[in-house]
Amino acid sequence: MSDLVFLSAVQLSNLIRKRKVSCVEVLEAYLQQISQHNPQVNAVVALDEERARRQARKADDALARGEVWGQLHGLPITIKDCFETAGLRTTCSYLPLAEYTPKRDASVVSRLRAAGAIILGKTNLPPMASGAQTISPLFGVTNNPWNLERTVGGSSGGSAAAVAAGFSAFDIGSDMGGSLRLPAHFCGVFSLKPTDYLVPWSGHIPPLPGSNGRLMRYLLSVGPIARSVDDLHLVLTIIAGPDEKQWELPPVPLNPVPRRPLREMRFAWSDSFGTAPLAAELRTGLQQLAGKLESLGCHVERRDPPGFDYALATQTRQEIQVTSQYAKAPPFNLPRSFFRGLAHLVGNDSPITYGYLRGAGADLAQYARSLSRRDALISALESFLADYDAWLVPVACTEAFPHLGLISPWQQSKAELDINGSKVSYLLATCTFADPFNVTGSPVVVLPIGRTLEGLPFGIQVVGRRWRDMELLAVAEVLAEFTGAFQKPPGY
Repeated sequence: MSDLVFLSAVQLSNLIRKRKVSCVEVLEAYLQQISQHNPQVNAVVALDEERARRQARKADDALARGEVWGQLHGLPITIKDCFETAGLRTTCSYLPLAEYTPKRDASVVSRLRAAGAIILGKTNLPPMASGAQTISPLFGVTNNPWNLERTVGGSSGGSAAAVAAGFSAFDIGSDMGGSLRLPAHFCGVFSLKPTDYLVPWSGHIPPLPGSNGRLMRYLLSVGPIARSVDDLHLVLTIIAGPDEKQWELPPVPLNPVPRRPLREMRFAWSDSFGTAPLAAELRTGLQQLAGKLESLGCHVERRDPPGFDYALATQTRQEIQVTSQYAKAPPFNLPRSFFRGLAHLVGNDSPITYGYLRGAGADLAQYARSLSRRDALISALESFLADYDAWLVPVACTEAFPHLGLISPWQQSKAELDINGSKVSYLLATCTFADPFNVTGSPVVVLPIGRTLEGLPFGIQVVGRRWRDMELLAVAEVLAEFTGAFQKPPGY
């Protein structure tokens, strides 16, 4: 039974529909895995055990009558605890929401239930889904299944840990600054950050329940963390598209893409975004991958997008996000005036800090300028990607690092990590390679590609053109056959 929990969602769904394994058996296997390993990992922070058992029995009864609820019939999954789940507490690791129980599901949760999935539980995250580690004031720290002394990343850290440790068939997370990608990289699993505004985020926190968070539309993406590219593909087709709460989402067709041989593909790659360092083993892994692809007949170039300013992209992401958080403040209130003045004093040597201060003090004119820069960055990257099937780049400057115990923005701004024997800003190390693709809204798949000498997994970002998510997944599927399938952590 323990082997069941590490199968892909596609494999498990096929076994269930063919009645080679029952929904109850699959559910009990996950519950046993959670019982055995979650006390050490601390990824699952809420279990809907009794309701899940009732649903599993109903799912088996339905199959016995020849009824199939959908593509995910009877499949147990988990959900990041920032998505509203009807009748199941949703906290976003935020103390004022400690006892919040929604009356209705987030759009993606509703769609997954309609496809037959069973919501088994919720997974941990940092407060208000913000942070590159998963440290919750409500639930504590989530540990990396590969090494309990290491972080899982954030903010979808509990999601990635749950999938890696075999607690769930897949998990739904969200990404405003690498939150789907960093944890997948640290935990050795697959993730998809779709094109922004392809998947609805209604029912996601932030914004707080009942508030208007439309300004988040330019950064926030919702997507799956799973154990295969096939799973990413399946889940995207279920959760994408407009709904009654976000009618402005475009109804983009998600048609199947014909499979192409690897040798016909064109790849660009880069191992440096400006001055950000990259851990030596991660650089070697990416360089070796590029060399192997070239040896297999692919067209491979080491190249950066002309006219694409990485530091400006990071700064712009910070500005847009923080402006959305401070938007209700009057234009001349003391805090905003203070932040505007402080930004001028600090200067733009640190694009993350500078962008944060500019966003906190932004007025409407500055916000408009930030969005104009976003448009220019999108144009530059889209023109570059038109010549390639995908762009291969690192996810972060480092593999999973030891727990730092940081929560406050001030602590994070001062923290440093050791990379290649040098001290590097914590924010720079975790955000540099991820932030630009939230600004551009580009679809990104994370593939695990190797292990460090210490046995820690690491991955790459496979970046594609906006709205070409299905083409990107087709490329990632072929790449994954070459880079390797999911591997469970030792001891699980």
